[in-house]
Amino acid sequence: MTVPQELQQFTTTAWPWRPGNEFEFLVDGAQFFARMLDSIDTARAYVLLELYLVNSGGIATRFIEALLQARLRGVRVYAVFDGFGALGLRRADRELLLAAGVELRFFNPLRLRKRLLNLRRDHRKLLLVDGRVAFVGGAGLSDEFASGIAGEPPWREMMVQIAGPVVADWQRAFADTWRRCGDALALEAPPLAAPHPAGAAGRLALSEARQRSILASDVIRRFEAARERIWVMSAYFVPSRRFRKALRRAARRGVDVRLLVPGTRTDHPWVRQAARRFYGKLLRNGVRIFEYQPRMLHAKMILCDEWVSIGSSNLDRWSFRWNLEANQQIADRRASDAAAALFVADFADSTQLSRHRWRERAWLDRVRESIAGVLDRWLDRWR
Repeated sequence: MTVPQELQQFTTTAWPWRPGNEFEFLVDGAQFFARMLDSIDTARAYVLLELYLVNSGGIATRFIEALLQARLRGVRVYAVFDGFGALGLRRADRELLLAAGVELRFFNPLRLRKRLLNLRRDHRKLLLVDGRVAFVGGAGLSDEFASGIAGEPPWREMMVQIAGPVVADWQRAFADTWRRCGDALALEAPPLAAPHPAGAAGRLALSEARQRSILASDVIRRFEAARERIWVMSAYFVPSRRFRKALRRAARRGVDVRLLVPGTRTDHPWVRQAARRFYGKLLRNGVRIFEYQPRMLHAKMILCDEWVSIGSSNLDRWSFRWNLEANQQIADRRASDAAAALFVADFADSTQLSRHRWRERAWLDRVRESIAGVLDRWLDRWR
């Protein structure tokens, strides 16, 4: 199988487009956690796990138990947790994993002497089993994604299940992160899986902290090439000037540009306010903005025509500057149709902002946006 020629113009890194993959979008923790646990339960050789947010609780306990059972079967387990995002993982849980023989490392543990380098975080989310299946998205091992906490419903989140040749690339990406935290990964690189005859083209898009983001540049190029639609789902969408200009230009040339962003239910209200200060100009240029209402929106997905990108990146300036991010790109009509159906369902559960009513919003909202904007610009100077 060969990659369509039109995709070659977007191949700008060492991560090539791989044909013949199978992708399935998994919606909300009840579905994707069950599927991920099933994969761990059937592991025969190894499990690789890379996560940002890891908090002790119900869902973390279920995964720890699954990993311990895998170790009893002789499965090798390698886990990289972010040094800040995993502060909520209790010492007892860490000791359980280590005592069972889990190879556990922490990315960039906090140290006073590191100063601003403490801001560099591994925000990627990856589970890979036996070189045959991978899960990529925006979820962490925290009860917010599973059962909800403090009487709130579970966060709106998605993962994508992956099988096919591109899984080998995800293992290479994990091995790179593992090596940053110590010795090289003691596993041979898996061979490329045989492409599925009816499979889709896919490739990795990674973002490295404090470097020009290839992931961001890929998205900009897609925005500029879009002819029919650009739909963006993001939990913390504080876009750069480049992103805002690309979205406005696309809307002016007739592309259906829509943003799906959090409503009042958000864990970072100041980030929402910082983003809202850009809404007026976007609305005036024809961008449609939907604020999701039922619960906290944490999912991250982009749909441009028949191209989909799903993963850990919120497309915000902070993450491109300080985080390791990872998205799965897919070029396929069936995948784009499935993604569009998810967007449409969430648009129906959202409030669309009106250009005219936006000008009449409360003065207190304007004050909050201004204050959040000052803070955002101040933080943006940190390099």
